[in-house]
Amino acid sequence: MLKRTSADEIRRGLADRIISGDLPPGTPLDETQIASDFAVSRTPVREALRLLAASGLVDQRPHAKALVAKPDEVELAGMFQVMAYLEALCAGLAAEAMTITERDALDALHGEMAAIVRGGDTARYAEANDLFHTRIYDGAHNGYLSEITRSTRQRLQPFRLAQFGALGRLAKSHAEHGLIVEAILRGDRAEAEGMMRSHIVIVGDEVQRLGHPS
Repeated sequence: MLKRTSADEIRRGLADRIISGDLPPGTPLDETQIASDFAVSRTPVREALRLLAASGLVDQRPHAKALVAKPDEVELAGMFQVMAYLEALCAGLAAEAMTITERDALDALHGEMAAIVRGGDTARYAEANDLFHTRIYDGAHNGYLSEITRSTRQRLQPFRLAQFGALGRLAKSHAEHGLIVEAILRGDRAEAEGMMRSHIVIVGDEVQRLGHPS
């Protein structure tokens, strides 16, 4: 196996911090500080920031410090609109293409998430939520669709995480998931698409209501 380059290691490390919310949108990214944190020169840091900018997680402008990407309200709404259709398509295809084993695993995960909701563990729910959606992407059995859906999700992840801070949101999210799971288990493509699209629209509306994380 080829060893990852320093630039790729830095990219992965910064991406993890951005997606987890440790580096919120709008945060300046100082090349010198990052180089010190990773014990490297500024050259791989610049390359890592370029890669992050290409994936939409970082804004880079000439003669200005790079920032964690912070789309405006109109752009963010547009991203959630696209996300809703991508995830709906995944759910619809999953309703038709998921194997029995995959359906059982999705149903079991949804059941496990109920206990997390009762415990009010936001961090654990966020992790399980990622796995829930990933299983649906995989269950669509369309590699290209999964790839572009994951890429769009990565750009929206810092904002999607913010919704779980809202009072009662964990329980509502889990209930929305339940409707999606029921439709997939029945093999009802139209219903699965509709329930997933509704779920992502609600997430987007909740994010807009709370305002961008800062």
